[in-house]
Amino acid sequence: MRTLRLRHPAQLVPLAFLIGVAVGTALLALPVARAGPGGASGLEAVFTATSAICVTGLAVVDTPTYWSGFGEAVILVLIQVGGFGIMTLASLLSLLVARRLGLRTRLTAQAETRTLGLGDVRRVLIGVALFSLAFEAVAAVVLALRLATTYDESLGEAVYHGVFHAVSAFNNAGFALYSDNLIGFATDPVISITIAVAIIAGGLGFPVLFELRRELVSPSTWTLHTRIVVWMTLILLVTGTAAVTAFEWSNPETLGPLSVGGKLLAGFFQSVQPRTAGFNSLDYSEMNETTWLVTDVLMFIGGGPAGTAGGVKVTTVAVLAFIVMAEVRGDPTVHVHNRRLPAGAQRQAVSVIVLGLAVVAASTLALVAMSGENLDRVLFETISAFSTVGLSTGITADLPPEGKWLLIVLMFVGRVGTIALASALALRGRPILYRLPEERPILG
Repeated sequence: MRTLRLRHPAQLVPLAFLIGVAVGTALLALPVARAGPGGASGLEAVFTATSAICVTGLAVVDTPTYWSGFGEAVILVLIQVGGFGIMTLASLLSLLVARRLGLRTRLTAQAETRTLGLGDVRRVLIGVALFSLAFEAVAAVVLALRLATTYDESLGEAVYHGVFHAVSAFNNAGFALYSDNLIGFATDPVISITIAVAIIAGGLGFPVLFELRRELVSPSTWTLHTRIVVWMTLILLVTGTAAVTAFEWSNPETLGPLSVGGKLLAGFFQSVQPRTAGFNSLDYSEMNETTWLVTDVLMFIGGGPAGTAGGVKVTTVAVLAFIVMAEVRGDPTVHVHNRRLPAGAQRQAVSVIVLGLAVVAASTLALVAMSGENLDRVLFETISAFSTVGLSTGITADLPPEGKWLLIVLMFVGRVGTIALASALALRGRPILYRLPEERPILG
């Protein structure tokens, strides 16, 4: 009998997440995890566990009323483990216990954290752990103080809510302990900006955060990766804020009743969320279809690699844009900031985006057929699941069981599929010692 062997480090990432989903499902199915009588159904437990460990935020039940304190604690742990990366966490534990990393473990950690060299893995693992916990702690303190002093929450309740939402924000999960998510804090700058900053930091990616920590005041020394991620993030935040604010300015169900300052704050907050966070301070079910379309694009792009964000990643989209610009100019190679992009990176970007579009298109078609819901709402839901965002127009709980299972698959594929695919493509390169005759098809 042949034993199963995982020859590629990227293969361990989906396996580890599957194990995490299984453990989370088992814990959430326990009667003690539910606030009401009895335990959660199998579908409710597996959906919530997948959404939490894949740091998505989609929910088929109301989190604060359906789950008990134990259930909320399980969700919180799943969010932290999923955001940190199961493989990263496993590698860190191995380092702490054995004080050394074997080659396979180092390769596995590299596949999850996207570090550039095996020698950097140990430093990155420790740095990721320290930075994550420190950032979450600072955000939790700010949120707890605000909730205790402004919203009459007891100190214990404020601390609990502060910690939960800080972890959920930094890990781009979007789970909230309020039934209306964060709509009650739409015009609160302290709550909104703290959560938005945590989301942006988690979505930049750990390699960028480490470099910014060292070279924040010297942008001329930044690597090409950091430059792309930072500039793309700024561009998407500005354009997203402008578009959401403009399209919803007069909508009486969203920005309409707010002051000018409140509109700008809420518009900015909603521009941050499609980076795969999933919180909402406005009711997405009441938004205009134009705003949904803008959000669809932002969700599909996502955030930076090697962070807690999902989507196809800003670097992937930027590389595709550079390819198009080079083709329009007639350049034989793609140049960015006095650097030449390797052909392998170009093929990888095209592959990830094309496969992502194919998954979204096929899943949207299937979900429309299953549910009979409006195409705009289904497309929004599909991209939200695939990009591990967690935003919804309100149809998640009303989908038929097969539709919910499809979203579970999409969340899993969106979280681990891009990691495994990108790592496999990057490490699979092999030299070809011959060239075939060239023939060009007619394009366009």
